Amino acid sequence: MCGIVGALILEDRGEPLSEASLASSLDLMRHRGPDGEGVWVAEDRRVGFAHRRLSIIDLSQAAAQPMSDARGEIWITYNGEIYNHAELRVELEALGHCFRTDHCDTEVIIHAYRQWGIDCVHRFRGMFAFGLWDARSRQLWLVRDRIGIKPLYYTVHRGKLVFASEIKALLVDPAQPRAIDEEAFFHYLSFLATPAPGTLFQGIRKLPSGSMLVASPGKGLREWRYWDALTAAPPIAGSDEEIAERLLCELRNSVRLRKVSDVPVGVFLSGGIDSSTIAALFSEQETGPVKTFSIGYDSDYPSYKNELHYARDVARRVGAEHHEVRLAPRDLFEFLPRMVELQDEPIADPVCLPVHYLSRLARDHGVVVAQVGEGSDELFWGYPNWKRALGLQRLDARLPLPSAFKRLGLAALRAWGKEATLPYDWLDRAACGVPIFWGGAEAFSAAGKWRLLSPRLRSRFSGRSSWEAIESIYRRYRSGADRPSALTWMSYLDLNFRLPELLLMRVDKMSMGASLEARVPFLDHEFVASAMGIAEQVKTRGGVLKAVLKRAVRGVIPDVIIDRPKQGFGVPVQEWLQGGLPDDLAAVIGDFLAETDLLEKKSVAILFSDRRRSALAWPVLNLALWWDRFIRRGSTLAPAQLEPRRAAAGAVR
Repeated sequence: MCGIVGALILEDRGEPLSEASLASSLDLMRHRGPDGEGVWVAEDRRVGFAHRRLSIIDLSQAAAQPMSDARGEIWITYNGEIYNHAELRVELEALGHCFRTDHCDTEVIIHAYRQWGIDCVHRFRGMFAFGLWDARSRQLWLVRDRIGIKPLYYTVHRGKLVFASEIKALLVDPAQPRAIDEEAFFHYLSFLATPAPGTLFQGIRKLPSGSMLVASPGKGLREWRYWDALTAAPPIAGSDEEIAERLLCELRNSVRLRKVSDVPVGVFLSGGIDSSTIAALFSEQETGPVKTFSIGYDSDYPSYKNELHYARDVARRVGAEHHEVRLAPRDLFEFLPRMVELQDEPIADPVCLPVHYLSRLARDHGVVVAQVGEGSDELFWGYPNWKRALGLQRLDARLPLPSAFKRLGLAALRAWGKEATLPYDWLDRAACGVPIFWGGAEAFSAAGKWRLLSPRLRSRFSGRSSWEAIESIYRRYRSGADRPSALTWMSYLDLNFRLPELLLMRVDKMSMGASLEARVPFLDHEFVASAMGIAEQVKTRGGVLKAVLKRAVRGVIPDVIIDRPKQGFGVPVQEWLQGGLPDDLAAVIGDFLAETDLLEKKSVAILFSDRRRSALAWPVLNLALWWDRFIRRGSTLAPAQLEPRRAAAGAVR
């Protein structure tokens, strides 16, 4: 696991590359790789890579990057893990390839590319983002893993393509614009994250999950998807018991693969079904106790009840060496500057806070890799709001009322003051003939967002909606789904947006901020394909959330964990913000409103003063802190600290 940087001169007028410029970008990602660094620039100064290393597989210096083949024709800078690298090495050696390292997965990628070309990515089982330079064809390949577990950003300006694991590494160049992309901002307010391929920075893009890009001097760029969850998902036949048994077998294998490491591996344990299952499967065949890590809060809150007692019970049953930490409101406010620094662009999910503290806890106890439970809910119908959305979508299909009747319903909801609610949006979408479900993480309703926008942006985006951000995903779904169903669409959408750009980025950015690698067994691409191939009626049997997964793991984890009510991994941010903001944070929001013309000041003030809506204040706070750090103050500073200052006149309180 690492931080990567690279650059390619695309035009003759481009300035030659230097080791110093690449190294300066690398310095801002020291947290991603505290164990070593390296820089390579080609003799003609037209291409170069840099790398910071978090040593996990093959700790020897021979595995350092950037790495090349013996001839110096193929170079790579790579972030991630290929879990089946040992099997691939045996296959490549049988084909005549000679390796210089003992068991380095990076070198396996190089030899796999020499043998099979870029199609080698279809043989990799793991998470990865890499840049690979082929001097023979003078082509640069950028590749992001199928699910989007690892990030990869790039920009093209002044005749040069630059890519990196983090946006801040791209902003080192003083010529790189530091301006807000208002299209991305418009969608951010709906989804808590920006949809790929855009970012909140003008001119900086992210490679979508399951995609690759090829660039060559004088020939421009070409980008395409090489993997899709639908086309990779054959129908799964059999009885419910047979399907559950198959799932458990595949999940057990996925957990086993993610133990591959030359450094200690642990498990993040919340006490829910997903993390408890991982802890139990991890403990199988282990000679010593697995290390587990849990987080809680200083007390129970109305919006979030501690789950620590469930986690302790699971840890005891699997014989784990268990560790936990409790957080208080002061931890939130102390961490905010560092959180924004690590995020690069707003990831408006307060779960960033516990993920980072969990990662620090694990590192403090000698663990460098942790398995986490993300992805299960999206694959197996695990959220209560999904149950409501699916029910409404089915009802709309069974009772196809004319749009005129739905419009009457909308008028009635407006009359009752319910325009800024999710049910209103669902009915409006049904009236427009588009899916009701727009993702598992919707923030502001359409009307709520409209009230929040400044008059200038209301005019600019008049007649538009954030359906634009996901319409291309829907078209891809419709063309690839042999058996279209409402639930398949819901899983497919979150696999292509919410997971890679919100949930997995909060895990990557916050864990790597503590120099810890997070691995995601539920998002092994073969396991995902199997889950996507299960029929909707099997997943929703009896109206029970996660019915098929619960059947699979019964007997592996205690029934009390399986049968208890669903509780997401959360943060009591609603209560923590009710006490008001410290003066320095209020000042930042006041300055943001005064200097950007993005949001309406009065609407933001209402948002922060209405205790019932204080959770919705979080995306605005996250946004304002990001703007202060990366737009107003620039990105070449030392790690950000909010300077104490008096609240500006009219600042939000």
